[in-house]
Formats: sequence, C-alpha cells, structure tokens
Amino acid sequence: MNNEPNKNPGQFIALVLAADRTTKDPITQHTGAACKAFAPIGGIPMIIRVLDALAACDLIATTLLCGPPESLHAHCPELKQRIASGQVTWLPNLDSPSRSAENGFSHVPRDMPVLLTTADHALLTPNMVQSFLRESLATDCDATVGLVRQKEMAAAFPGSKRTVTRLRDGGFCGCNLFAFNPRGRALVRFWRQAEDLRKRPWQLIAQVLGLRMVLSYLFGFLTLQQALDAVSEKSGVKIQAIMLDDPRAGIDVDKIEDLVLAESILNRKPHSFYSNRQSDQ
Repeated sequence: MNNEPNKNPGQFIALVLAADRTTKDPITQHTGAACKAFAPIGGIPMIIRVLDALAACDLIATTLLCGPPESLHAHCPELKQRIASGQVTWLPNLDSPSRSAENGFSHVPRDMPVLLTTADHALLTPNMVQSFLRESLATDCDATVGLVRQKEMAAAFPGSKRTVTRLRDGGFCGCNLFAFNPRGRALVRFWRQAEDLRKRPWQLIAQVLGLRMVLSYLFGFLTLQQALDAVSEKSGVKIQAIMLDDPRAGIDVDKIEDLVLAESILNRKPHSFYSNRQSDQ
C-alpha cells in the first residue's frame, strides 16, 4: 500500500487502534469477551460498530486495523470475514498506542491523510466522522483533534465521570478522533512523550511544555489555543481543535460505567436527548 498514489485527495485512510492496554481490562473481565474490542454494546462488538461507522462515511477510502492479536480473531467471526475479504486490512499491534500508530502510518501512502480513532469508540457515527473530517479538510493545519466541551457532556449525561482538561476558556473532553496530513504524522513522535500522562494533564504540560505552561495551567491562565500553539511550536506540527456538537463523541468505553452508559444511550426511546437535538437542527 505504501507506494500507491492518492487518487482521491479528499479521502482519508482510517487507522483504528484495537489492542488491549492490560491483560486485566475491566471491560473484558466484565463481559467475558476475548478482548476489549470484541465486547458487545447493544449486542454488537464494539469494533464492528466502529468499522460500520467508518465504512458508511464517503470520506474514508479504506480502513487499517492495528490489533487485536490474530490469535483472537476466531472469537469475532464477522471481523475475521471482513479481514479475509479485504474490507479491512489487519496489522499486528505494537507495545503502545503511539508505536502502533507509527507502524500504521508506515503502511499508508505518503500523500494520504489519516484519520486515527480507537476500537472502544462504541458510539461513533458516520455523521461524527463526516463532520470531523470536513472541518479538518477546511483548516490549514497539519493535524486536528476532536473535542467536546465538558459543559455539553455534563448537560447530556449528568453524573457521568469523564476525563476533563480544564482550561481558562472551559473544560474539554477528548473524542479519540485525530486527523493528520502527511506533515502532521510527525506528531506521533511527540505523542510518545505524552501517552503515559494522558490522565494527568498538569504533569503532561510540565514534562512536555515546561514550567511556564504548567504554572499557567495551575493558576487557570492557560487557554485551549495557547496549549495547542505551545504543542505546535514544540512538535513542529500545526494543530487545531475541532469542536464536535454531539456529546456522544466524548464517550469511549474504558470502564464498566462507560459500558452501562453506552448501552443506556443506545436503548433510549425516540423522545430522547438526541432525537430532540436532531429535530432542532
């Protein structure tokens, strides 16, 4: 794949990270699935939900899947069939998300933009993907990151605990959606420094960006744009945030509570938050 030219410059290669981070993953233990990616949400394995959302988006040319290990594929016959038919290209995962992503990038033509997401994004929809990619294409940046405002998450899912980065201009939740143009792929090297600190944002800022930034963060002076500008300067990759208006984009299934929340969202009746929101648009 690496030498093929990009015949559709408006399309992306999707790269999905699908390896368990630990042998004692709570979702795997709770559901009895062979791995986290195969855990069912609404009766459908999470990884199949993600692959279906990507396949339904016309901005996605094809999908690469990093993990789960090939020895587990028999536990998800539908995934095994998609790999065998060529609908999905499987790659072995490496020992960390950043290394798996870097390996995935090496299998993508150099001139193709890449969408990176994860197999635990169980509520991902084609509209989320399409909206994020369209806005990413409209920027002049090398990489984009999808975010949801914490106040919108709290309004949609009161009581739900999410990882929030709190800045002067508000709290922000990640969406596990990242887009990279060819130059933006260099950000993966910077990511290696950060991936062990993703749950401790002040330590991340201190280690990667220095004392001035951590003091700005701790005293509530740091804005989202200032943080992105600092990362852009440090990494040499121009980055922009893309705000998504669907709070479901901020839910990944890391904990049993997340699984219960995702199931409850899928089981909501027609007069739910989402149907009301869509009717207003």
